[in-house]
Amino acid sequence: MKKIVFAGIVALGGFATANAQCKTVSTLTENFDAWKEINKCWTAQQGKAMLYASDKKIVFYSMTNPGENMYLVTPKIKAGKYTLTLDISDNGGETALELFSINNVSDAKSYVSIAKSSKIEGGKKAYDISLKKDSNLGLKVLLNGVHQAVYVDNFSLKPGK
Repeated sequence: MKKIVFAGIVALGGFATANAQCKTVSTLTENFDAWKEINKCWTAQQGKAMLYASDKKIVFYSMTNPGENMYLVTPKIKAGKYTLTLDISDNGGETALELFSINNVSDAKSYVSIAKSSKIEGGKKAYDISLKKDSNLGLKVLLNGVHQAVYVDNFSLKPGK
């Protein structure tokens, strides 16, 4: 019994330590080249579809569930003005990207749109964003067809003017 209690305390301590290592950042540059799975300081919310790291990029894949809310959520970012650039493309069909400021990753009511949904047409996208308080940044991808995919690479968030 003592071993079980001790193992539980160690396991819970490990989770607390893992989350404590994810610091609030003021710049974020990620090319996803070394990712085999979603980094522990990021969050993937895929619903009934798939959101994963593969081939040195992030893949949002609808499978047979178009219209699913899919978010890739960054680590917490310090309040301020930023410029976000990223490479984004799809495998055809209608797809869209929307950006959210997120106060609590586990509470959908805290997701506030900060950049209107825009059609994904391939290539580099740039956004000027403002975070009023320390929060996570959510990339919401909307896939409207079966077996659609969106690919995200070369994510760069830098302080803006």
